[in-house]
Amino acid sequence: MPARRRRGFLLTVEGVDGAGKSTQVRRIASLLKRSGLLVTVVREPGGTRLAERIRRLLLDFRSAELADPAELFLYLAARGQLFAEVIEPALRRGELVLCDRFTDSTLAYQGHARGFAEPLLRKLNDLSTADRRPDLTILLDLPLSVSSRRKGRTPDRLESEKIRFYRKVQAGYRRAARREPRRIVTVDASGDADAVFAQIKAVLERRVLGRLRR
Repeated sequence: MPARRRRGFLLTVEGVDGAGKSTQVRRIASLLKRSGLLVTVVREPGGTRLAERIRRLLLDFRSAELADPAELFLYLAARGQLFAEVIEPALRRGELVLCDRFTDSTLAYQGHARGFAEPLLRKLNDLSTADRRPDLTILLDLPLSVSSRRKGRTPDRLESEKIRFYRKVQAGYRRAARREPRRIVTVDASGDADAVFAQIKAVLERRVLGRLRR
């Protein structure tokens, strides 16, 4: 009987802007690769030539007039292309895919903050990912006052939203974590990068490395 093809592992990192996702994704990728795993790292929106073009459009201040439905469908289009072109092939090869943002961002930003119905968004998310959902999600959680200080640079179109928008985003993430505590692990991101990564490393040792080394 031929060996069974491995399913791959989809690991996502979520959180409001300023939570330190990019820094922690780099550290996570380095740890996993040192542990001998095959890792593909992607970000949303982006990760393919087409999706990167959509990213620039979404984040550009000149897109300030972008209507909420148009924003939603652009994010979904970028994800659909990324999934078909990069994520799904990597998972089929049995790799670990590490994604900076994924479907939970849609539920938090376009759902809880923009007001689109969650059942609709879940159907659209599943359509864009061929029903594949994350195996594990690390949610970097921190006070919005800290998030605002960390941004520092000139914010993009989405980062320039008012604080009430981000309160809704944060509430959406926290609600998701309460509903799916086995999949979504909340990490306190208010400390320095080393302290945050120490928490993440403990999660990875328990939930990823031990399982995938078998």
